[in-house]
Amino acid sequence: MKDELEKQIAAACRKSFDAKIEVELERPEEQFGDYATNAALRLAAQLGKKPRDIADELAGKLKERLADKISEVTVAGPGFLNFKLSDKALLASLAAKPHQARTGQQVLAEFGDPNPFKAMHLGHLYTTIVGDAIGRLLEAEGAKVKRLSYHGDVGPHVAKAIWAVARAVKDPKITIESCFETDTAIGRYYAEGAKAYEQDEAAEKAIDEINAAIYAYHEGQKIDSTLKQIYETGKRASFEYFDKVLTELGVHYDRNGRYLESASGTNGLKFVKQNLGKVFEESDGAVIYRGEKAGLHTRVFVTSRGLPTYEAKDLGLAELKNRDFPKADESIIITAYEQSEYFKVMLAALKEIDAGLAGKTRHLSHGFLSLTTGKMSSRSGDVHAATDLLKTVRQAVKKQYPDSTDEVQDDTYLAAVKYTFLRNRIGGDVVFDVEESVALEGNSGPYLQYAHARARSILRKAEGQGKQPGDLQPGERSLARKLSEYSETVDKATAELMPHYVCTYLYELAQLFNRFYEHNRVIGDKRQDARLWLVKNYADTLKNGLELLGIAVPEQM
Repeated sequence: MKDELEKQIAAACRKSFDAKIEVELERPEEQFGDYATNAALRLAAQLGKKPRDIADELAGKLKERLADKISEVTVAGPGFLNFKLSDKALLASLAAKPHQARTGQQVLAEFGDPNPFKAMHLGHLYTTIVGDAIGRLLEAEGAKVKRLSYHGDVGPHVAKAIWAVARAVKDPKITIESCFETDTAIGRYYAEGAKAYEQDEAAEKAIDEINAAIYAYHEGQKIDSTLKQIYETGKRASFEYFDKVLTELGVHYDRNGRYLESASGTNGLKFVKQNLGKVFEESDGAVIYRGEKAGLHTRVFVTSRGLPTYEAKDLGLAELKNRDFPKADESIIITAYEQSEYFKVMLAALKEIDAGLAGKTRHLSHGFLSLTTGKMSSRSGDVHAATDLLKTVRQAVKKQYPDSTDEVQDDTYLAAVKYTFLRNRIGGDVVFDVEESVALEGNSGPYLQYAHARARSILRKAEGQGKQPGDLQPGERSLARKLSEYSETVDKATAELMPHYVCTYLYELAQLFNRFYEHNRVIGDKRQDARLWLVKNYADTLKNGLELLGIAVPEQM
C-alpha cells in the first residue's frame, strides 16, 4: 500500500502542478493517521506557493483518486498531508511482503573471523550473530548470500602459541594433543606466549623466528618437525572448536567460504609487488602506502623482513574473493569499529589497483562488547570466551525455567544471547546483562518467544484461526495497523543493514498485543472470528521476525 500511495501522490503532483517530486511517506503517531508526507512543503519551494494551499488541493484530488483505499486525508500544521487507510485497504496490507529489491544479486558477507590458536571471544560471538542476521535480512529481499569467514592461521599470535606449547611438551608427561584438547587450553598457550614476548627478549627473538618459519612452511620450505606438528594439530583443533560453537548457534557458512591468511598473505604480497612504484613505495626496507593522498594516513603493507602485514593480506583476500565469486554484486566485511581507519586505508589502496572491486566492498563496523561483570581484555589473551558466556546464559535459563524441556531451554538461552546482541544498533557499544537477557519481562528474546507461544495457545484453545473481518473496531485497528508495518520495517532494516529495527518493532508489537488482549475479549466474543484472525497474523509475524533474526520460535514454553 505504501508504494502505491507514494506513486499516486507523485502522479497528483504532476497532474495538478506539473511538478516532479520524489514522495516519501512516514508513519506518524496513530492519532494523526497511517501515513504522512511533507510533499506539499517541498513543492512550495519549487512553485513559490504557500504549502498549505498546495496541501489542500492535493488532499481534494487524492480523496477522489483513492476513495476506495483512503478513508481520510487531512492537512496538518504548515502543510503536512496525513492519510488514514480504509479498513479494507489496511487489512489487505497485512499480506505485504518485504521488497525483493535484491533478487538476482549475490552478496558476500564476511563475519566472525576467529583466529586459530586463540580463544573465540565475545567479540567474535557478537560479530557472528550480527553477520548471520544481516545475511538473513538480505536473503529476505531476494539476495543469494555467501557467508564467509577469514582466519589468521599465520602471524605473531600463532608463533606465540606455538612457542608456549613447544616449551610445555618438553615435559614428557605432556603431549601436543593434550595442549589443544579443551577450548580453554587453545587460548591459554597464546596468552602465555604473548606475555613472554613482552617481557623476555630471548622469547621475543624465538617467537619471531617461529613466525618466519611458519611463513616459510607455507612457501613450501621444510621446518622443524615438532613445530610443524604443533602447528597442524593446533590449527585442526581450533577449527573443530569453532565449528562446535557455530553448530550450537545454528550459523552455517558457505561450503567454500573459509579463507586463511596463509593464502591471502601470499596473494597480497604478490599484489603489492605488482603495484610497487605505482601504488606503493619502499621506505626503510618496508613497503608502504601513503594514505595522505586520500586524506588518510600511511600504513605498512610489507615489513622490512619481507612479510605481508594485515593490510597486504586483506588486499589478497579481496582478490581471492573476487576470483571465487566473480559475479558478486557486493562484498560486506563486518568487524569491530577499531578497524575502521585501517579499512579506509586498505580500500583506498585497493581503489587505485582495482576501482571496481573496491567500489563493491563495504566495511561495516560494530561497537565494543562487555559484560556487566567486567570488560574483555585484549592482546593479553585473558578474554571472556564465547563458550563461557553461552554456558553462563544456559545455566541461567535452566535455573529460571526448570520445568521447560531441554529443547525449549536450548531455544531460550540462544534467544537470550542473540536478541540481546541484535536489539542494539550496530556501531554502539553493548553491555550484556545475563539476568536481563533471560527475563520474561522487558525487551528480551525469551519475552518475545513467550509472547508467540501465548498467542498460539489462544488459537489452540479456540480450535480455530478465525477469518478476515470486513471492518475493524478501534482496538482491532490499532493491532492491524502495527502488523502492517512489518514488511516496511524489514525493508528499512535491510536497506541500512540494521537488524535492531526488527527487534524494536517486534517488542512494540508484543506490547501492543498485550494491551489489545487486555481490553478486547477474543474467545467467546461475538467478534471472535475477526480477533482470532488478528491473533494468528500476530503470531505469524512474531515467528517470521524472530526467525529472520536467527531465533527459534517454540510453539509452547
